[in-house]
Amino acid sequence: MSASAPRRDTRGIVDPAGLLSRVRFRRHLPAPELRPYLEHYWLIDWELPEPYTSHVVPHPSVNVVFQRYGPPAAGHASAEVAGIGLGLFTHELTGTGRVCGIQFRPGGFRPFAPARPVSTWTGRRVPLTDAFPNATGSPAAVLTPDEDHARVAALDAFLLAHGPAPDPAADHAVELVELARSDRTIRRAAQLAAASGLSARSLQRLFADRVGVGPKWVILRYRIHEALERAEAAGTTGTPDWAALAAELGYSDQAHLVRDFTTTIGVPPTAYARGPSVP
Repeated sequence: MSASAPRRDTRGIVDPAGLLSRVRFRRHLPAPELRPYLEHYWLIDWELPEPYTSHVVPHPSVNVVFQRYGPPAAGHASAEVAGIGLGLFTHELTGTGRVCGIQFRPGGFRPFAPARPVSTWTGRRVPLTDAFPNATGSPAAVLTPDEDHARVAALDAFLLAHGPAPDPAADHAVELVELARSDRTIRRAAQLAAASGLSARSLQRLFADRVGVGPKWVILRYRIHEALERAEAAGTTGTPDWAALAAELGYSDQAHLVRDFTTTIGVPPTAYARGPSVP
């Protein structure tokens, strides 16, 4: 699957209005031949008079992140692979900085780094060369240009130098995760296995190798993203019917939804709807 425009939603961002009022956040599509494997590139620049702590419920995606903290002349630049985050990602932004990120589609990372299962990186942030041992050049090549199109071109060049290698299993994993994301009737891993034509064990292996987490985890994460978005919208559309939402998302009851939401975000959905915040 490939897109004609990057996503515009803020799904996964806790208090998106707070973040977007403090940073310049943009998404861009990669070169056409990369789009089956990538969600988008994401660029952030900031110059803050006081620190701000951002919180994100990660997608089931691997990211490659080029980052500079501090002004161009004196800041420290680095590049890393961020495996799928299993919990809430919290990061303090201070002063001046810039980040250029690559968000892969779930299942789309392995064709560029085929040496190890994607689960190798899950829950970890490692130097870029751990996954791309042949990577050359400085992160500055991506981070220095002020124009977005030049940064996008540098990201395209980096990826095209490393693949994608043909990988039918990865293609299948991309399709199955997209099905789990878009088909509300799929609420359990067994349903996804039936739709895939794979046994439950084969589906687990495919997801460990090509996605990095299990199918049940993916389905649960997309539920939380939906619940977070509904809670975020509650300030303008009125308090959601949490019991109805729990049933819609496939939870056994409202208490189960509240438990998952609170464990992931840090506050119950009703408290979040009153004003986005985390402990």
